[in-house]
Amino acid sequence: MKPELRRILFSLAVLGWSAVLLYFHASGRITKYLAPDFRPIAFAGGLGLAVLGLFNLLTAWQSVDCGHDHGNDGSSHDHETSDVHPLVALLLMILPIGLSVAWTRDEYSVQALSRKGLYDSPSNLSESINAAALPPLTREEIEKNRSRTDDGFYQFNLMELFYATGERELQSVIDGMKVETEGRWIEEKTRNPNGTRKRLYRLFITCCAADSRAIPIILEFGGIPPEFPENGWVKVSGVMRFPLEEGVLQPLLLVERVLAAEPPYEESFLRK
Repeated sequence: MKPELRRILFSLAVLGWSAVLLYFHASGRITKYLAPDFRPIAFAGGLGLAVLGLFNLLTAWQSVDCGHDHGNDGSSHDHETSDVHPLVALLLMILPIGLSVAWTRDEYSVQALSRKGLYDSPSNLSESINAAALPPLTREEIEKNRSRTDDGFYQFNLMELFYATGERELQSVIDGMKVETEGRWIEEKTRNPNGTRKRLYRLFITCCAADSRAIPIILEFGGIPPEFPENGWVKVSGVMRFPLEEGVLQPLLLVERVLAAEPPYEESFLRK
């Protein structure tokens, strides 16, 4: 294959990677994968690849001296040859990322969530997110500053309710309080003999989706739970409790009301 054609193919591969990074920013899908601090880095990388790919494409037909003596016989040699055919190399660089972009659902399966702590005990998970410790809360601060629904439910994010399991002071404040929170709806697979429970969770991200952890609480209905799509977003209101079950404190919400909800712009808790 001619050197010019090889340069064109490799330039197209670089432009393909650039297009993927820039597409994730333009479409908003980047919010599912990276915390805000890291998104400008990915965007700059996409722009840098675009400049590099366009430069190489526009200069593909230019020939330059290789910078060293080939000898007196006038022979030349090709510095751009490779053991891999250029078309194969192009496919190896473009096909996997193209299929990943097309096929991914931008969310974890239940099996993947299980590996990320969805059904782990709160004590095990709280150790991995101590850096995200919430500021102290008192009953007076909650009653004075916390938003409340018309029927008296104080609005909490799921992280606060989960983290209170490992913080005795915060737990004593929230225990027995009427609260409202939101998250993703999923089956409860542990300590649910009567089928009266569901689990509510969100993800906590330090920098990217690869290091995310599931932050869950348990929903107790006292009867058969209503039907909502698995992994769908819901807003739940009820009384917060922290019972000891099988030797482990559990964040348990005694549900009084549950409604479908719109996903927030930032679906995951971020390190800030």
